[in-house]
Parts: sequence; C-alpha cells; structure tokens
Amino acid sequence: MGSTAPLADKDRIFTNVYGFQSPDLKAAQARGDWDNTAVLMARGQDAIIEEIKASGLRGRGGAGFPTGMKWSFMPKEPKPGKPNFLVINADESEPGSCKDREIIRHDPHKLIEGALIAGFAMRARAGYIYIRGEFIRESQALERAVAEAYDAGLLGKNAARSGYDFDLFVHRGAGAYICGEETAMLESLEGKQGKPRLKPPFPAGAGLYGCPTTVNNVESIAVVPTILRRGAAWFAGFGNPKNEGTKLFQISGHVNRPCVVEETMGIPFRELIDRHAGGIRGGWDNLLAVIPGGSSVPLVPAAEIMDAPMDFDGLKALGSGLGTAAVIVMDKSTDVVQAISRISYFYKHESCGQCTPCREGTGWMWRTMERLREGDAEVATIDRLLDVTKQVEGHTICALGDAAAWPIQGLIRHFRPELERRIAERRGRTMLEAAE
Repeated sequence: MGSTAPLADKDRIFTNVYGFQSPDLKAAQARGDWDNTAVLMARGQDAIIEEIKASGLRGRGGAGFPTGMKWSFMPKEPKPGKPNFLVINADESEPGSCKDREIIRHDPHKLIEGALIAGFAMRARAGYIYIRGEFIRESQALERAVAEAYDAGLLGKNAARSGYDFDLFVHRGAGAYICGEETAMLESLEGKQGKPRLKPPFPAGAGLYGCPTTVNNVESIAVVPTILRRGAAWFAGFGNPKNEGTKLFQISGHVNRPCVVEETMGIPFRELIDRHAGGIRGGWDNLLAVIPGGSSVPLVPAAEIMDAPMDFDGLKALGSGLGTAAVIVMDKSTDVVQAISRISYFYKHESCGQCTPCREGTGWMWRTMERLREGDAEVATIDRLLDVTKQVEGHTICALGDAAAWPIQGLIRHFRPELERRIAERRGRTMLEAAE
C-alpha cells in the first residue's frame, strides 16, 4: 500500500504548473524534460507499456481506465495502409476542470515528450492534439512548443535521435463539449460533425480514418516521461491500491484560495482543502456539499466528504466519482437546487441530439429542475424526475446522458427534503393568496 501523505516538492511531476518559469524548450530542459529521451525509448516498445502498467497509472481524463492496458490494445504489427495513431484529448470542457490548460500553458514540453514516448510504445507514426476551441492562448503556446521541438530535432525524422520517426499535429476544435468524447473527437478530426460513434468497433480497432487509434488525456500522457525516469515503483508508491500516483486537483468554489495543485492520490479531502485552498470560506461548519470530480459526478454532502480519500474508489464508494478531480466546493450560502438546475441546462445545451433519450431527456430534466427550483411542482414530480434520469442513464451512445442524469440523482438522494420544502412553501403561499 502506498502513502497518502501530502506530496513533497521533490516528488512533483509538474514543477511549473503556476508558470513562474518560462515554458520554452531551454527552460523545460533545465527542469529535466527531454533528458536522454532516446535512452528511455531504447528500452523497447513493449517494455515501456509494461512499465506504465506496473506504475498503476489510470486515465486522468475522468474514466480512470488503466493506461498501460489501453496502450496494449493497439496492434503490434500495423497493416499496410493502416498506421497506428495517438490522439491526445485537450478538449477540456467539463465545468470545473482547468488542469490541462495549465499543463499546456506552462509545461507543454512534458506533453510533447510524453506524446513521442507514448506514440513510440504504441507503434504510432503520428499524434494529434485536439485542443478546445476556446483555448486560444493555450493553442498558441502549444504550437510554439511543437515548433521548438521540430527545430531541435525532437520531433519528425529520427525524433530525439531515437531512430524513430514521429510527427505531432495540433488541431483546434470549435468549442463543442461533446467532442471531449473520444469518438466524437475522432469524427471532428476527420472534418465531420462531432457526434459519438456506435461501439464496437472501438478506436483501437478502427479509430481515426479507420485506423487503430488510442485517445488519451493530456495529464495521462504528460506524466509518462517522469514515470519512466523515476520508475514504476516510485509512482506506485503514492496512493491506495488501484489508485496509485499523483494527481492534479482543481479546487474552485467557496474556498479561500482556489487553485490547481498536484497532490497524492487518496489524500483526505479535508487535508487537501486546508493545505492548498486555505480552508472553507466561513469555516468547516459552513460547508454544504462538494462536487468532487467535475460537474458530471453526483455531489457529496459535507458530512460524507470531510475525511473521504480523494481517489477513484474512495469517491465511488460515496456514490460519486473522482472524474477529472475538479473539486467544486459549495458552502451553505449556495442554492443547491439552482446549482444543479444550472448544470442541467449545460448538458441540455451541449447534447449533440443524436440519441433520443439524451436529446429529449436533457431538455425535459432541465425544465423540471426549474419547476422544482421554484417549488412549482408536486412531490410526485421528484419521483418522476428520478425515474426519467434512470431512463436516460445508460441508454445513450456516449456518456453525456449519464453526465446529465447523475447530478440530479445526487441532488435527490441527498437533498430531497429541500425539494419538498420548496414545494410545500409554494403551495402554502398559493393557498394563502387564494384565501385572501
């Protein structure tokens, strides 16, 4: 079992997350990036994949699928005319998430070196970084860093003097949340509407341009060079079993110091907030609830989250999830029903409309949430809403339907009395007005 103690500075992977130093190549090399990259690659493709498996790294984009296992699905002998591709998901559109943009702005060479090594391990000859359309300055910073890497011989022919050819392209999206879903991203890269594909086939079999493709999150790829340099055992020494490593947490909402910080997976919530965010605004007694992994995961009430381990399994046990580790803190001044209704509107707005349960259900759920916010409903409406979320959840091509349903389910599970109170108050006012 690894340690869940706070991370020491010497163990941080992202040493320039706040941008105190330059993001350019020379500064990145001074921080340890691109140090004997060819030697790391000389270990061999299969050996690199096994090292990533041994490290316990799980995808940092939300799903938490084991990264090394995902890489192993790629063909070891690509067919003629069907090259392997690596696609990096930088379409960071989940409300509350803001870690990948910090990597891209301040530590882009970690991502680029990671792309080369990951691409090599999966026999990919090219990689694509699909970056969110609104990230204008970030895409400019990334394009500069990629150009620096080409000029220095770190990409392209004989990349980093490894004997391996690898090209990397930056592609800007148009600002659609749905393109964060991997197959919708592939559709968008191909110049089509960003709508998810039916699976199977999975991208490892038929992805970009019908070729074998792996889609990974920015953070998942950026940590790879450091894991290889320091060793799988070092990375696996942090966190709980099956929840190993370090993680970038994004803390926002009603804390004294909102921040993005790298910490140990499994660190207790209270310690994370006290150590890095200056505590809860108004003190711990003022905490109402927390959305621990971005807007798509169910909220957790204060009493349950206080000492919870901030990792995949610890939060799953509470009926929520780590997601992207976008921690949204809500104090007792929050209108929690309005907050969830606002999230419902977001998913209604971002539905691509391909699936009927999502296209129709997200709009119906938002309109019902608005009625509950005002108390203009019957108590039976709460149960009807919960039933509809169950009909949407698990019945769509991609997980957007689930993402729309889960916040509402969390609200009903933990704050049903608040919904009923609003209905009773509205009914009482109506009866009083009628009597007058």
